[in-house]
Amino acid sequence: METLKAFDREVNAFVDYMFGPRDARVRGWFLLDSYLPTFFLTGAYLLCIWLGKMFMKNRPPFSLRAHLIVYNLGITLLSFYMLIELILATWEGGYNLQCQNLHSAGEADIRVAKVLWWYYFSKVIEFMDTIFFVLRKKSSQITFLHVYHHATMFNIWWCVLNWIPCGQSFFGPTLNSFIHVLMYSYYGLSVIPSMRKYLWWKKYLTQAQLIQFLLTIVHTLSAAVKPCGFPFGCLMFQSSYMATLVILFINFYIKTYRKAPSRTAIKETPVTTEIKNGFHKDYFAAANGFQNNKKAQ
Repeated sequence: METLKAFDREVNAFVDYMFGPRDARVRGWFLLDSYLPTFFLTGAYLLCIWLGKMFMKNRPPFSLRAHLIVYNLGITLLSFYMLIELILATWEGGYNLQCQNLHSAGEADIRVAKVLWWYYFSKVIEFMDTIFFVLRKKSSQITFLHVYHHATMFNIWWCVLNWIPCGQSFFGPTLNSFIHVLMYSYYGLSVIPSMRKYLWWKKYLTQAQLIQFLLTIVHTLSAAVKPCGFPFGCLMFQSSYMATLVILFINFYIKTYRKAPSRTAIKETPVTTEIKNGFHKDYFAAANGFQNNKKAQ
């Protein structure tokens, strides 16, 4: 135990050395004082993927229909709460959409930080997206983009909450919460066979996701062009990270919409659920969740 405590002190001392003093307003908040819980949870997530695939290799897939309905409904409601609360808190604090610093809004900044803590915590809940894929033997959905997005977001938002828990940080989670309300409600409804014929709008989720990434980059860079006191290095990091998501997403987009299949492929390849109504399987892997597959159990 003493060894673990010493290791914890060394890790957190190194993190503090790298990023500087933490925001005192979030000291003592659950999971934030030490980086080790976030690190170990991420490691456990990656280990579960590896061990889960081995465990399920010679076993039939689980159905999990009821579990998926409850899970997707829960994420939808949590996302809706974060969306509304972020809009109200930033309105109350008179947030500047172009650039907002970390300390000028008083109690509204604390309110925003509390919502962003839930946003951070939701990222560990969303690890279940991948666990459901493993248990349902949907290995094709567990792509690099899917795992990269889930693992990195949880760790990045630990840093955000400790150093920049309000101000300019509000914009991305507000957009993402809105997108997640649409996405997870769609995933939940798509589990119910009788509802699938009404889900005509799923092709627009692809466009909404890409627009979200681009708007977040523009919003972040606007604060670099016309500064307001928000840390410049954080703006550059966020822009760079979002750029990696854009690149990976565009790679999926090109595969889906730009590469027309050859005539031979059209003749020989049966219609599958990998591309349907404007969606490619990689999108569902990237977008935190569940693929609508009419053959799903």
